[in-house]
Amino acid sequence: MARVIHGEARGESYMGKLAVGAVVMNRIRSPLFPDTIETVVYEPGAFTCVADGQIWEEPEEESFNAALDAIMGVDPTGGCLFYYNPRTATSRWMQKRPSQYRETIGNHIFMR
Repeated sequence: MARVIHGEARGESYMGKLAVGAVVMNRIRSPLFPDTIETVVYEPGAFTCVADGQIWEEPEEESFNAALDAIMGVDPTGGCLFYYNPRTATSRWMQKRPSQYRETIGNHIFMR
């Protein structure tokens, strides 16, 4: 969990890192996604850091702390299942989804 948080939210505030972890946990609870951290994280196309190899970078302590809080149920997104960074997203898929905007945290837009 800390590796995906680091890969996806490096440079974000603690809240931004926690929000990415919360999305992973929300997906585990959703019937639309797999039911473990590993299967959610490694679902094909789910996380850019898996596709580009950043997941293998060593996370900093703040990512580990955010992972623990997310696993314990802290969720600043209010149940979001998706997020993207509009400045770096190369796919317009997210903008076309019938998802509901919920929150902007740091550079990421979180959606249900």
